[in-house]
Amino acid sequence: MDFIYQEPFPIEKDDTQYKKISSDYVKVDKIGDREILTVDPKALELLSEVAMNDVSFMLRTKHLQSLQNILNDPEATDNDRFVAYNLLQNAVVAVEGELPSCQDTGTAIVMAKKGENVYTGADDAQWLSKGIFNTYEKKNLRYSQIVPISMFEEKNSGSNLPAQIDIYAKKGNSYEFLFLAKGGGSANKTFLYQQTKSLLNEKSLETFIRTKIKDLGTSACPPYHLALVIGGTSAEANLATVKKASAGYLDHLPTSGNMGGQAFRDLEWEKRVQEICQESAIGAQFGGKYFTHDVRVIRLPRHAASCPVGLGVSCSADRNIKGKITKDGIFVEQLETNPKQFLPDVAPHLQPAVEIDLDRPMQEVLAELTKYPIKTRLKLNGTVIVARDIAHAKIKELLDAGKPMPDYFKNHPVYYAGPAKTPEGMPSGSFGPTTAGRMDVYVDEFQAAGGSMIMLAKGNRSKQVTDACAKYGGFYLGSIGGPAAILAQENILKVEVVDFPELGMEAVRKITVKDFPAFIITDDKGNDFFANL
Repeated sequence: MDFIYQEPFPIEKDDTQYKKISSDYVKVDKIGDREILTVDPKALELLSEVAMNDVSFMLRTKHLQSLQNILNDPEATDNDRFVAYNLLQNAVVAVEGELPSCQDTGTAIVMAKKGENVYTGADDAQWLSKGIFNTYEKKNLRYSQIVPISMFEEKNSGSNLPAQIDIYAKKGNSYEFLFLAKGGGSANKTFLYQQTKSLLNEKSLETFIRTKIKDLGTSACPPYHLALVIGGTSAEANLATVKKASAGYLDHLPTSGNMGGQAFRDLEWEKRVQEICQESAIGAQFGGKYFTHDVRVIRLPRHAASCPVGLGVSCSADRNIKGKITKDGIFVEQLETNPKQFLPDVAPHLQPAVEIDLDRPMQEVLAELTKYPIKTRLKLNGTVIVARDIAHAKIKELLDAGKPMPDYFKNHPVYYAGPAKTPEGMPSGSFGPTTAGRMDVYVDEFQAAGGSMIMLAKGNRSKQVTDACAKYGGFYLGSIGGPAAILAQENILKVEVVDFPELGMEAVRKITVKDFPAFIITDDKGNDFFANL
């Protein structure tokens, strides 16, 4: 057999629209017959700073068009339209550059391909990190990176570093980049399933997909751009492909395989998986057709004894942006600067929401909520306590030490969230919900102690939460995951830290809300919205 080398991911074209940042910091030098693109490392700092800024406040035009398509689809449910409309409103607020589209401004990830004829004379990752640092320091973004001091002691890095930076070599004299801001919610919904050859037939694969789609749930803020990758020379190669595919980076792969083992998109299975997602009725967070905007199915070569399958998403905060450095200058992908064009003049018609006054004794609020079935849309007004993972762990330590549940956890609903930095002159930074499921382990113990009787967050939860609510008379209310900017601008009137200030964005806060949107997901009778899907 003759030797054949196949480019593993032969991307056939790049139709990205770029904008030029600068002509500075690049020049072409001749060394013999070779043209060398000499790049001042300041170009890397500038590019990463601009890219991470833009991707925190703007979205791709195609993504916004997909949201508009939901509003125009007569088969979309009211809940689908409600979520899509809120996400478009959020984009209009975020594009102003003060409130990021999502409060979880994410782990900064850079995937780069450096041409063999590109010379920087520097540690490229250091300069890319400096640009990321600049954006997170200057803008109203959240520091989410936790660094280990020992096996069990951790601290917030205070800079959102370290970033994940992967640089590959390629031919030529250009430098290409994909920047991502990956929040914890969607990152946590990346799955690897180690399968075998037995999966590779139509019946088995369809059954597998119908089962595993439910693993995604709604906690990562659908509608999703979903990626399913089958095969891979290693588990790592499979999951790296999942991430790139969900970011649209592999859209222009071939659509068939060859003996060299090239990666390809399977368009037939993309259509079938999209139909499976629609039939699931999970919808855009609260039931309906639009669990996904679109699907990418990528097929890779594999070892004969292995068949890794990866599943992952890019969420409603679809924060992916390309960049490049060439002899012509420094360029970044042009994201949409006018999202308002996709927003209809009139909001979708919906049944009126039930208004709930939270500034009453907890038993009165619970007595009001018990009158309404699951799926009921609410507008919340009054005082809410905010607490996330570390605050819950701290309160559990108090209970384990024989101390009482803090009164603020007993007297008010608890909102699982952690804000971004507050812009000057505003009461709050972007302040959307975090994933509810991470707090499931605390619910039974906390409700037994009189706390967490009303919980507010995003996503589906485990049966132990349903059982606890039925046992103690509690409720879980679902908030829309994604529109963090508009919640800060329209619905949160006041924010103050009330406990554990040393925890930064994980501190316990008290907030005052007005017309805060929510749905009854789990009630005091053992009913759960997601259990019926």
